[in-house]
Amino acid sequence: MDEELERDERVFLMGEEVAQYDGAYKVSRGLWKKYGDKRIIDTPITEMGFAGIAVGSAMAGLRPICEFMTFNFSMQAIDQIINSAAKTYYMSAGLQSVPIVFRGPNGHSAGVAAQHSQCFAAWYGHCPGLKVLSPWSAEDAKGLLKAAIRDDNPVVFLENELLYGVAFEVSEEAQSKDFVVPIGKAKVERQGTRITLVSHSRYVGHCLDAAAVLAKEGIECEVINLRSIRPLDMETIESSVAKTNHLVTVEGGWPQFGVGAEICARIMEGPAFNYLDAPVIRVTGVDIPMPYAKILEDNSVPQIKDIIFSVKKSLNI
Repeated sequence: MDEELERDERVFLMGEEVAQYDGAYKVSRGLWKKYGDKRIIDTPITEMGFAGIAVGSAMAGLRPICEFMTFNFSMQAIDQIINSAAKTYYMSAGLQSVPIVFRGPNGHSAGVAAQHSQCFAAWYGHCPGLKVLSPWSAEDAKGLLKAAIRDDNPVVFLENELLYGVAFEVSEEAQSKDFVVPIGKAKVERQGTRITLVSHSRYVGHCLDAAAVLAKEGIECEVINLRSIRPLDMETIESSVAKTNHLVTVEGGWPQFGVGAEICARIMEGPAFNYLDAPVIRVTGVDIPMPYAKILEDNSVPQIKDIIFSVKKSLNI
């Protein structure tokens, strides 16, 4: 954000506690002191209000970054995101773009129960007019956020609270101010030949951990990091399935009408279906509101053992 604020004076950040408090998760640390009240703006607790201000400013030629303290609170602003931001470019016949980024933590954290634990990847991925990104690594987060800020369309940028404190190796290339990850392109994080694992956000790490365990048993998993939920890079997934003949999708959200369900449907409708040697298996969150008790929470979201079990089931081992 700092690099893009410096690069383009039309970019500004607004949200709850983003300025004087340095952000609820310290993501905007130091930005208020550097850029001041005009470009780093603390808002009242009124998502519908400040999301509307942000959308209006985008229509007027600015490039706002609108932070939700958690995407669960974006439900308060759903009319602004869908009806005002997502549909305007189409309804204006391409005359009025809305270059805005809605960002904040998405999915479950730890011990925050039902009203603060939803994954909104499928919710926003359903809506034409939006681009929806879900980074896993530090390189994903930097490159995709820069791409989102520079994009002329509304972008929903789904971060993960539990990844804020995780350190990743960052390449020399990614440290450049010109480093941008293209929107709509998945990344193969691990090459494999026996089975394809497709995931996004925090669960890419779970898939890599599961793949490391399975490799010791001679099962080489190919792990795909989606990065982008909408547009969805089916070409990368199909190429992998053509090679491995097996597919498992992994996500933290609910199973019904989820990201994995969409991938299953597209695989069935497309050329990769003929390469499958077994049905696609989905590993998802459990179909209930998130419980508060830790042991119930742990059993409500995918664990590494669940991925390993599903891989073996697909391979009939």
